[in-house]
Formats: sequence, C-alpha cells, structure tokens
Amino acid sequence: MPLGNYTSQFFCNVYLGRLDHFVKNFLKAKYYIRYVDDFVILHNSKKQLRIWRNDIGNFLRNELKLILHPQKTKIFSLTRGIDFVGFRNFAHYKLLRKRNIQNMKQRIKAFEKNAIGLRSLTESYQGWQAYASWANTQKLRKNIKKEIIDTIWERV
Repeated sequence: MPLGNYTSQFFCNVYLGRLDHFVKNFLKAKYYIRYVDDFVILHNSKKQLRIWRNDIGNFLRNELKLILHPQKTKIFSLTRGIDFVGFRNFAHYKLLRKRNIQNMKQRIKAFEKNAIGLRSLTESYQGWQAYASWANTQKLRKNIKKEIIDTIWERV
C-alpha cells in the first residue's frame, strides 16, 4: 500500500493498537501520544525513559516484528522541543518546522518569478495557513500574508 494512503494509516493504527495497550497498561506510561507510526512518551526521569525504550524495543521486535528507528529514537529534555506531527512542540506552545515556513516562502518566490500562477499560490497559502493556525504563529501568518499581498500588488 502506498505511504500516506488512508488504508495504510488505518491498518497502522490497528496493528499498533497492541503497542498502545502495552505502553499504557503494562508500562503504565502516563504521557504517551501516538499518531500513526510516530509516538512520544513524556516522563521526568531519563532512567525510566531508557528502561521503557528497551521494553518497547523488545515488545515491537518480539510481538509485532518491528524495530525502532535508531536515528529517530531519542531521549532529551522537553525544553528543546519535540518534533512531532509537523510541529516543534514545547511545554506551553508549538511552532512550525522551519522547512514548512521556507516552503511557503519558496512558493511566494515562485509566484514572483511567474513559475506558478495566482491560483496555485492562493491554494498553497490557504492550506499552509490552515496548518499554521494550529501553532503559535499569529505574527508569522500576518507577515506571510503581507508578503503575498505585497507580491501580488507589485504585479498590478
């Protein structure tokens, strides 16, 4: 099945439901969040997180025939923020990933160079704005909107 397909997401959720039960009921992790195949566990003890990482690795390998991604499985302080489901998540706020901001700015530049049309730019902006509104981005969204309006105005 293609990645990103709704059936892929559905079956991933069904298959990893066993992981959810293991983490919540056996490990008793209080702050566990999973979206499709990405998950985060929060705890104030690095030692406990290391133990859980080993337990989860063993569970996935033995029960579900899966392995944790070695480069993406990390333990660090929440003060650094967690890159999760398209956002940089902190304790009391969330920001967009830098590449998502850069992608929108590249669309504006493409419009400036006539590489894309107004309709394409508008559609991109509407999708980006809806996504960005889930983060603490009021000032950023205002600035991007102004940049788009200024760019369109220069064409008139």
